[in-house]
Amino acid sequence: MAGSMIILGKIPLHTPRPSIRCSFSSNPQRLECVSSPSIHLRRGIKKNKLPLKEALFRGQSLCCYRDKTVSCSSSDYLHPSSQESVEVKKGEGFQQWDSMTAKFAGAANLPFLLLQLPQIILNTRNLLSGNTSALLAVPWLGMLTGLLGNLCLASYFIKKKETEAVVVQSLGVISTYVVLLQLAMGGAMPLPHFVATSIVVASGMTLNFLKYFDWLHPEIWRFWEDFVTVAGLSVLPQVMWSTFIPYVPNTILPGTIAFITSLVAVFMGRMGKLSDKGVKILGSISGWTATVLFMWMAVAQMWTNLLTPDNIKGLSAVSMLLAVIGNGLMIPRALFVRDFMWFVGSAWGSVFYGWGNLTCLYCFKCISPGFYIASTVSFLAWIDVDSVLTFSRDSQAHGLSSPFASLKELVFGP
Repeated sequence: MAGSMIILGKIPLHTPRPSIRCSFSSNPQRLECVSSPSIHLRRGIKKNKLPLKEALFRGQSLCCYRDKTVSCSSSDYLHPSSQESVEVKKGEGFQQWDSMTAKFAGAANLPFLLLQLPQIILNTRNLLSGNTSALLAVPWLGMLTGLLGNLCLASYFIKKKETEAVVVQSLGVISTYVVLLQLAMGGAMPLPHFVATSIVVASGMTLNFLKYFDWLHPEIWRFWEDFVTVAGLSVLPQVMWSTFIPYVPNTILPGTIAFITSLVAVFMGRMGKLSDKGVKILGSISGWTATVLFMWMAVAQMWTNLLTPDNIKGLSAVSMLLAVIGNGLMIPRALFVRDFMWFVGSAWGSVFYGWGNLTCLYCFKCISPGFYIASTVSFLAWIDVDSVLTFSRDSQAHGLSSPFASLKELVFGP
Protein backbone atom coordinates (compact mmCIF):
# COMPACT_ATOMS: atom_id res chain seq x y z
CA MET A 1 0.00 0.00 0.00
CA ALA A 2 2.84 2.43 0.82
CA GLY A 3 4.55 1.71 -2.41
CA SER A 4 1.44 2.45 -4.35
CA MET A 5 0.93 5.75 -2.56
CA ILE A 6 4.47 6.80 -3.44
CA ILE A 7 3.90 5.96 -7.12
CA LEU A 8 0.65 7.83 -7.20
CA GLY A 9 2.27 10.86 -5.69
CA LYS A 10 4.68 11.07 -8.59
CA ILE A 11 1.95 11.51 -11.17
CA PRO A 12 1.02 15.19 -11.56
CA LEU A 13 -2.55 16.18 -12.21
CA HIS A 14 -1.70 18.06 -15.39
CA THR A 15 1.16 16.78 -17.50
CA PRO A 16 2.22 17.56 -21.05
CA ARG A 17 1.54 14.89 -23.63
CA PRO A 18 4.30 12.32 -23.23
CA SER A 19 5.80 10.08 -25.84
CA ILE A 20 4.84 6.47 -25.32
CA ARG A 21 7.57 3.86 -25.50
CA CYS A 22 6.71 0.17 -25.31
CA SER A 23 9.01 -2.69 -24.37
CA PHE A 24 8.29 -6.42 -24.44
CA SER A 25 8.18 -8.26 -21.14
CA SER A 26 9.03 -11.92 -20.65
CA ASN A 27 5.46 -12.74 -21.64
CA PRO A 28 5.17 -12.08 -25.40
CA GLN A 29 1.48 -11.30 -25.05
CA ARG A 30 2.07 -8.42 -22.63
CA LEU A 31 3.58 -5.03 -23.19
CA GLU A 32 5.07 -2.66 -20.61
CA CYS A 33 4.83 1.11 -20.94
CA VAL A 34 7.88 2.95 -19.60
CA SER A 35 6.24 6.33 -19.25
CA SER A 36 2.72 6.88 -18.04
CA PRO A 37 0.22 8.01 -20.67
CA SER A 38 -2.18 10.80 -19.88
CA ILE A 39 -5.52 10.89 -21.64
CA HIS A 40 -5.22 7.30 -22.99
CA LEU A 41 -4.52 6.04 -19.47
CA ARG A 42 -7.58 7.68 -18.00
CA ARG A 43 -9.80 6.41 -20.86
CA GLY A 44 -8.40 2.92 -20.43
CA ILE A 45 -9.07 2.96 -16.71
CA LYS A 46 -12.63 4.12 -17.26
CA LYS A 47 -13.31 1.62 -20.03
CA ASN A 48 -11.78 -1.41 -18.30
CA LYS A 49 -12.84 -0.33 -14.79
CA LEU A 50 -9.37 -1.09 -13.37
CA PRO A 51 -8.00 0.87 -10.36
CA LEU A 52 -5.12 3.16 -11.24
CA LYS A 53 -2.69 1.77 -8.66
CA GLU A 54 -3.39 -1.84 -9.67
CA ALA A 55 -2.71 -1.00 -13.27
CA LEU A 56 0.58 0.72 -12.48
CA PHE A 57 1.75 -2.13 -10.28
CA ARG A 58 1.04 -4.71 -13.00
CA GLY A 59 3.28 -2.82 -15.37
CA GLN A 60 0.73 -3.06 -18.19
CA SER A 61 -0.27 -0.40 -20.64
CA LEU A 62 -4.00 -0.03 -20.43
CA CYS A 63 -4.32 0.39 -24.15
CA CYS A 64 -2.92 -3.17 -24.34
CA TYR A 65 -4.94 -4.49 -21.42
CA ARG A 66 -6.73 -7.19 -23.41
CA ASP A 67 -3.51 -9.26 -23.47
CA LYS A 68 -3.09 -8.99 -27.24
CA THR A 69 0.15 -8.36 -29.03
CA VAL A 70 -0.62 -4.94 -30.43
CA SER A 71 1.35 -1.77 -31.00
CA CYS A 72 1.12 1.08 -28.51
CA SER A 73 2.44 3.81 -30.76
CA SER A 74 0.15 6.76 -31.11
CA SER A 75 -0.01 6.50 -34.90
CA ASP A 76 -1.25 2.89 -34.78
CA TYR A 77 -3.73 3.79 -32.10
CA LEU A 78 -5.31 6.61 -34.06
CA HIS A 79 -5.21 5.24 -37.60
CA PRO A 80 -5.65 1.75 -39.15
CA SER A 81 -2.63 0.17 -40.72
CA SER A 82 -2.11 0.26 -44.45
CA GLN A 83 -2.46 -3.52 -44.60
CA GLU A 84 -5.92 -3.34 -43.05
CA SER A 85 -6.92 -0.69 -45.60
CA VAL A 86 -5.84 -2.96 -48.41
CA GLU A 87 -7.85 -5.83 -46.94
CA VAL A 88 -10.94 -3.63 -46.64
CA LYS A 89 -10.61 -2.51 -50.24
CA LYS A 90 -10.09 -6.11 -51.35
CA GLY A 91 -13.16 -7.18 -49.42
CA GLU A 92 -15.28 -4.48 -51.00
CA GLY A 93 -14.08 -5.38 -54.49
CA PHE A 94 -14.71 -9.05 -53.83
CA GLN A 95 -18.26 -8.39 -52.63
CA GLN A 96 -18.99 -6.10 -55.56
CA TRP A 97 -17.77 -8.67 -58.09
CA ASP A 98 -19.70 -11.38 -56.25
CA SER A 99 -22.89 -9.32 -56.50
CA MET A 100 -22.26 -8.41 -60.15
CA THR A 101 -21.65 -12.00 -61.29
CA ALA A 102 -24.78 -13.11 -59.44
CA LYS A 103 -26.74 -10.45 -61.31
CA PHE A 104 -25.28 -11.66 -64.62
CA ALA A 105 -26.37 -15.20 -63.80
CA GLY A 106 -29.80 -13.91 -62.82
CA ALA A 107 -30.05 -11.94 -66.07
CA ALA A 108 -29.47 -15.19 -67.96
CA ASN A 109 -32.95 -16.25 -66.84
CA LEU A 110 -34.54 -14.00 -69.47
CA PRO A 111 -32.80 -15.44 -72.57
CA PHE A 112 -33.17 -18.97 -71.20
CA LEU A 113 -36.84 -18.33 -70.51
CA LEU A 114 -37.27 -17.28 -74.13
CA LEU A 115 -34.73 -19.78 -75.50
CA GLN A 116 -37.14 -22.46 -76.65
CA LEU A 117 -40.07 -20.09 -77.26
CA PRO A 118 -39.26 -19.42 -80.95
CA GLN A 119 -38.76 -23.16 -81.47
CA ILE A 120 -42.03 -23.93 -79.68
CA ILE A 121 -43.89 -21.40 -81.84
CA LEU A 122 -42.33 -22.81 -85.02
CA ASN A 123 -43.19 -26.37 -84.00
CA THR A 124 -46.77 -25.32 -83.25
CA ARG A 125 -47.14 -23.82 -86.72
CA ASN A 126 -45.78 -26.96 -88.34
CA LEU A 127 -48.12 -29.15 -86.27
CA LEU A 128 -51.17 -27.05 -87.13
CA SER A 129 -50.28 -27.06 -90.84
CA GLY A 130 -49.66 -30.81 -90.83
CA ASN A 131 -46.00 -30.37 -91.72
CA THR A 132 -44.78 -32.93 -89.19
CA SER A 133 -41.71 -33.78 -91.25
CA ALA A 134 -40.25 -30.38 -90.31
CA LEU A 135 -40.13 -31.54 -86.70
CA LEU A 136 -37.43 -34.03 -87.70
CA ALA A 137 -35.03 -31.07 -87.87
CA VAL A 138 -35.06 -31.09 -84.05
CA PRO A 139 -33.34 -34.33 -82.89
CA TRP A 140 -35.22 -35.77 -79.94
CA LEU A 141 -32.07 -37.51 -78.71
CA GLY A 142 -30.24 -34.19 -78.61
CA MET A 143 -33.12 -32.49 -76.81
CA LEU A 144 -33.34 -35.41 -74.38
CA THR A 145 -29.65 -35.16 -73.49
CA GLY A 146 -30.07 -31.43 -72.95
CA LEU A 147 -33.10 -31.97 -70.73
CA LEU A 148 -31.39 -34.62 -68.61
CA GLY A 149 -28.33 -32.41 -68.37
CA ASN A 150 -30.43 -29.46 -67.15
CA LEU A 151 -32.20 -31.69 -64.63
CA CYS A 152 -28.97 -33.08 -63.20
CA LEU A 153 -27.31 -29.67 -63.15
CA ALA A 154 -30.26 -28.25 -61.22
CA SER A 155 -29.57 -30.85 -58.52
CA TYR A 156 -25.87 -30.00 -58.66
CA PHE A 157 -26.42 -26.26 -58.20
CA ILE A 158 -28.91 -26.81 -55.38
CA LYS A 159 -26.08 -28.35 -53.36
CA LYS A 160 -23.87 -25.35 -54.19
CA LYS A 161 -26.63 -22.87 -53.17
CA GLU A 162 -26.43 -21.10 -56.56
CA THR A 163 -30.04 -19.93 -56.79
CA GLU A 164 -29.70 -18.16 -60.14
CA ALA A 165 -28.20 -21.26 -61.77
CA VAL A 166 -30.93 -23.45 -60.26
CA VAL A 167 -33.62 -21.25 -61.83
CA VAL A 168 -31.82 -21.29 -65.20
CA GLN A 169 -31.54 -25.07 -65.25
CA SER A 170 -35.16 -25.51 -64.13
CA LEU A 171 -36.35 -23.25 -66.92
CA GLY A 172 -34.27 -25.33 -69.32
CA VAL A 173 -35.96 -28.51 -68.12
CA ILE A 174 -39.49 -27.09 -68.51
CA SER A 175 -38.97 -25.47 -71.92
CA THR A 176 -37.14 -28.48 -73.37
CA TYR A 177 -39.85 -30.80 -72.10
CA VAL A 178 -42.46 -28.76 -73.99
CA VAL A 179 -40.42 -29.21 -77.18
CA LEU A 180 -40.22 -32.97 -76.58
CA LEU A 181 -43.98 -33.03 -76.06
CA GLN A 182 -44.44 -31.43 -79.47
CA LEU A 183 -42.04 -33.91 -81.05
CA ALA A 184 -43.97 -36.79 -79.50
CA MET A 185 -47.24 -35.34 -80.80
CA GLY A 186 -45.76 -35.11 -84.31
CA GLY A 187 -44.34 -38.62 -84.21
CA ALA A 188 -40.75 -37.37 -84.22
CA MET A 189 -40.10 -39.00 -80.81
CA PRO A 190 -41.13 -42.55 -79.81
CA LEU A 191 -44.01 -42.50 -77.34
CA PRO A 192 -42.49 -45.01 -74.83
CA HIS A 193 -39.36 -42.87 -74.59
CA PHE A 194 -41.47 -39.78 -73.99
CA VAL A 195 -43.46 -41.49 -71.21
CA ALA A 196 -40.27 -42.59 -69.46
CA THR A 197 -38.85 -39.08 -69.83
CA SER A 198 -42.01 -37.59 -68.32
CA ILE A 199 -41.73 -39.81 -65.23
CA VAL A 200 -38.07 -38.88 -64.71
CA VAL A 201 -38.75 -35.16 -65.18
CA ALA A 202 -41.70 -35.12 -62.78
CA SER A 203 -39.77 -37.04 -60.12
CA GLY A 204 -36.60 -34.99 -60.51
CA MET A 205 -38.31 -31.60 -60.43
CA THR A 206 -40.30 -32.59 -57.33
CA LEU A 207 -37.20 -33.77 -55.48
CA ASN A 208 -35.22 -30.69 -56.48
CA PHE A 209 -38.04 -28.46 -55.23
CA LEU A 210 -38.19 -30.25 -51.88
CA LYS A 211 -34.41 -30.19 -51.49
CA TYR A 212 -34.19 -26.48 -52.27
CA PHE A 213 -36.49 -25.69 -49.34
CA ASP A 214 -34.88 -28.35 -47.11
CA TRP A 215 -38.07 -30.39 -46.96
CA LEU A 216 -36.45 -33.61 -48.15
CA HIS A 217 -34.96 -36.35 -46.01
CA PRO A 218 -31.17 -36.61 -46.58
CA GLU A 219 -31.37 -40.32 -47.34
CA ILE A 220 -33.93 -39.74 -50.11
CA TRP A 221 -31.73 -37.05 -51.60
CA ARG A 222 -28.73 -39.38 -51.46
CA PHE A 223 -30.73 -42.03 -53.29
CA TRP A 224 -31.61 -39.44 -55.96
CA GLU A 225 -27.94 -38.52 -56.33
CA ASP A 226 -27.06 -42.19 -56.80
CA PHE A 227 -29.83 -42.53 -59.36
CA VAL A 228 -28.59 -39.45 -61.24
CA THR A 229 -25.06 -40.88 -61.29
CA VAL A 230 -26.16 -44.28 -62.61
CA ALA A 231 -28.70 -42.87 -65.07
CA GLY A 232 -26.32 -40.21 -66.38
CA LEU A 233 -23.46 -42.63 -66.91
CA SER A 234 -25.81 -45.11 -68.59
CA VAL A 235 -27.58 -42.64 -70.87
CA LEU A 236 -24.54 -40.65 -72.00
CA PRO A 237 -22.62 -43.33 -73.93
CA GLN A 238 -25.84 -44.78 -75.33
CA VAL A 239 -27.00 -41.39 -76.62
CA MET A 240 -23.57 -40.62 -78.03
CA TRP A 241 -23.58 -43.98 -79.84
CA SER A 242 -27.17 -43.67 -81.08
CA THR A 243 -26.52 -40.22 -82.55
CA PHE A 244 -24.46 -41.74 -85.37
CA ILE A 245 -26.92 -44.48 -86.34
CA PRO A 246 -27.14 -45.79 -89.16
CA TYR A 247 -23.39 -45.31 -89.59
CA VAL A 248 -22.83 -47.51 -86.52
CA PRO A 249 -24.69 -50.70 -85.52
CA ASN A 250 -27.95 -50.24 -83.66
CA THR A 251 -27.13 -51.73 -80.26
CA ILE A 252 -27.65 -51.01 -76.56
CA LEU A 253 -24.28 -52.46 -75.62
CA PRO A 254 -22.63 -49.08 -74.72
CA GLY A 255 -25.46 -48.18 -72.34
CA THR A 256 -25.52 -51.66 -70.80
CA ILE A 257 -21.79 -51.69 -70.08
CA ALA A 258 -21.96 -48.19 -68.60
CA PHE A 259 -24.99 -49.11 -66.48
CA ILE A 260 -23.30 -52.15 -64.92
CA THR A 261 -20.07 -50.23 -64.29
CA SER A 262 -21.78 -47.25 -62.66
CA LEU A 263 -24.04 -49.50 -60.57
CA VAL A 264 -21.04 -51.41 -59.20
CA ALA A 265 -19.23 -48.13 -58.44
CA VAL A 266 -22.21 -46.72 -56.54
CA PHE A 267 -22.66 -49.91 -54.50
CA MET A 268 -18.96 -49.93 -53.63
CA GLY A 269 -19.23 -46.33 -52.54
CA ARG A 270 -22.23 -47.11 -50.33
CA MET A 271 -20.40 -50.04 -48.74
CA GLY A 272 -17.26 -47.98 -48.09
CA LYS A 273 -15.10 -50.03 -50.43
CA LEU A 274 -13.76 -47.01 -52.34
CA SER A 275 -10.77 -44.92 -51.39
CA ASP A 276 -11.14 -41.24 -50.50
CA LYS A 277 -10.02 -40.31 -53.99
CA GLY A 278 -12.52 -42.75 -55.49
CA VAL A 279 -15.36 -41.31 -53.41
CA LYS A 280 -14.40 -37.81 -54.52
CA ILE A 281 -14.33 -38.85 -58.17
CA LEU A 282 -17.66 -40.63 -57.86
CA GLY A 283 -19.21 -37.54 -56.29
CA SER A 284 -18.10 -35.33 -59.18
CA ILE A 285 -19.10 -37.77 -61.92
CA SER A 286 -22.78 -36.82 -61.87
CA GLY A 287 -21.98 -33.15 -62.41
CA TRP A 288 -19.58 -33.82 -65.25
CA THR A 289 -21.99 -36.33 -66.80
CA ALA A 290 -24.73 -33.71 -66.73
CA THR A 291 -22.41 -31.17 -68.33
CA VAL A 292 -21.37 -33.55 -71.12
CA LEU A 293 -25.04 -34.44 -71.71
CA PHE A 294 -25.79 -30.75 -72.09
CA MET A 295 -22.77 -30.27 -74.36
CA TRP A 296 -23.72 -33.25 -76.51
CA MET A 297 -26.99 -31.56 -77.41
CA ALA A 298 -25.01 -29.19 -79.64
CA VAL A 299 -23.17 -32.09 -81.32
CA ALA A 300 -26.42 -33.98 -81.96
CA GLN A 301 -28.04 -30.86 -83.40
CA MET A 302 -25.21 -30.10 -85.81
CA TRP A 303 -24.97 -33.76 -86.86
CA THR A 304 -28.70 -33.73 -87.65
CA ASN A 305 -28.19 -30.55 -89.66
CA LEU A 306 -25.61 -32.30 -91.80
CA LEU A 307 -27.73 -35.43 -92.30
CA THR A 308 -31.00 -33.68 -93.11
CA PRO A 309 -30.21 -30.25 -94.56
CA ASP A 310 -33.66 -30.06 -96.18
CA ASN A 311 -35.35 -29.99 -92.77
CA ILE A 312 -33.00 -27.45 -91.21
CA LYS A 313 -35.60 -24.74 -91.77
CA GLY A 314 -37.41 -26.23 -88.81
CA LEU A 315 -34.62 -24.88 -86.59
CA SER A 316 -35.12 -21.41 -85.06
CA ALA A 317 -32.24 -18.95 -85.51
CA VAL A 318 -33.55 -16.76 -82.67
CA SER A 319 -33.30 -19.70 -80.27
CA MET A 320 -29.66 -20.18 -81.23
CA LEU A 321 -28.97 -16.47 -80.68
CA LEU A 322 -30.59 -16.62 -77.24
CA ALA A 323 -28.42 -19.63 -76.42
CA VAL A 324 -25.33 -17.54 -77.16
CA ILE A 325 -26.48 -14.75 -74.83
CA GLY A 326 -27.80 -16.92 -72.01
CA ASN A 327 -24.77 -19.19 -71.74
CA GLY A 328 -22.41 -16.25 -72.07
CA LEU A 329 -23.96 -14.48 -69.08
CA MET A 330 -23.23 -17.51 -66.90
CA ILE A 331 -19.49 -17.53 -67.61
CA PRO A 332 -18.42 -14.77 -65.15
CA ARG A 333 -20.22 -16.46 -62.26
CA ALA A 334 -18.66 -19.82 -63.09
CA LEU A 335 -15.22 -18.20 -63.05
CA PHE A 336 -15.89 -16.37 -59.78
CA VAL A 337 -16.90 -19.51 -57.86
CA ARG A 338 -14.06 -21.49 -59.53
CA ASP A 339 -16.40 -24.08 -61.03
CA PHE A 340 -14.50 -25.42 -64.03
CA MET A 341 -17.32 -27.75 -65.00
CA TRP A 342 -19.85 -24.90 -65.08
CA PHE A 343 -17.40 -22.70 -67.01
CA VAL A 344 -16.78 -25.34 -69.68
CA GLY A 345 -20.49 -26.09 -70.10
CA SER A 346 -21.46 -22.42 -70.45
CA ALA A 347 -18.65 -21.62 -72.86
CA TRP A 348 -19.48 -24.68 -74.97
CA GLY A 349 -23.17 -23.81 -75.07
CA SER A 350 -22.45 -20.26 -76.15
CA VAL A 351 -19.90 -21.11 -78.85
CA PHE A 352 -21.02 -24.45 -80.29
CA TYR A 353 -24.72 -24.77 -79.58
CA GLY A 354 -25.45 -21.08 -80.20
CA TRP A 355 -23.03 -19.66 -82.74
CA GLY A 356 -22.19 -23.08 -84.23
CA ASN A 357 -25.80 -23.77 -85.20
CA LEU A 358 -26.15 -20.23 -86.54
CA THR A 359 -23.21 -21.03 -88.80
CA CYS A 360 -24.98 -24.20 -89.98
CA LEU A 361 -28.13 -22.22 -90.75
CA TYR A 362 -26.09 -19.72 -92.75
CA CYS A 363 -24.20 -22.43 -94.69
CA PHE A 364 -27.53 -23.99 -95.75
CA LYS A 365 -28.91 -20.52 -96.62
CA CYS A 366 -31.63 -20.58 -93.97
CA ILE A 367 -30.74 -17.10 -92.65
CA SER A 368 -29.68 -13.97 -94.49
CA PRO A 369 -25.99 -13.01 -94.76
CA GLY A 370 -26.71 -9.73 -93.00
CA PHE A 371 -28.20 -11.48 -89.97
CA TYR A 372 -25.32 -13.92 -89.75
CA ILE A 373 -22.60 -11.30 -90.19
CA ALA A 374 -24.18 -9.00 -87.60
CA SER A 375 -24.56 -11.88 -85.17
CA THR A 376 -20.99 -13.10 -85.72
CA VAL A 377 -19.39 -9.66 -85.35
CA SER A 378 -21.40 -8.96 -82.21
CA PHE A 379 -20.55 -12.38 -80.82
CA LEU A 380 -16.81 -12.06 -81.41
CA ALA A 381 -16.69 -8.50 -80.07
CA TRP A 382 -18.68 -9.47 -77.00
CA ILE A 383 -16.49 -12.53 -76.34
CA ASP A 384 -13.27 -10.47 -76.57
CA VAL A 385 -14.48 -7.63 -74.35
CA ASP A 386 -16.22 -9.93 -71.91
CA SER A 387 -13.17 -12.18 -71.55
CA VAL A 388 -10.82 -9.29 -70.86
CA LEU A 389 -13.14 -7.59 -68.38
CA THR A 390 -14.18 -10.81 -66.66
CA PHE A 391 -10.67 -12.14 -66.01
CA SER A 392 -9.38 -8.68 -65.10
CA ARG A 393 -12.14 -7.96 -62.57
CA ASP A 394 -11.93 -11.47 -61.16
CA SER A 395 -8.19 -11.28 -60.55
CA GLN A 396 -8.62 -7.92 -58.80
CA ALA A 397 -11.47 -9.22 -56.65
CA HIS A 398 -9.44 -12.24 -55.52
CA GLY A 399 -6.26 -10.19 -55.04
CA LEU A 400 -4.33 -12.04 -57.72
CA SER A 401 -1.35 -10.74 -59.64
CA SER A 402 -2.67 -11.29 -63.16
CA PRO A 403 -5.77 -12.49 -65.04
CA PHE A 404 -3.88 -15.69 -65.89
CA ALA A 405 -3.83 -16.52 -62.20
CA SER A 406 -7.64 -16.64 -62.22
CA LEU A 407 -7.55 -19.07 -65.13
CA LYS A 408 -4.97 -21.20 -63.35
CA GLU A 409 -7.12 -21.36 -60.20
CA LEU A 410 -10.16 -22.21 -62.30
CA VAL A 411 -8.48 -25.20 -63.92
CA PHE A 412 -6.18 -26.48 -61.17
CA GLY A 413 -7.81 -25.04 -58.06
CA PRO A 414 -6.57 -22.36 -55.62
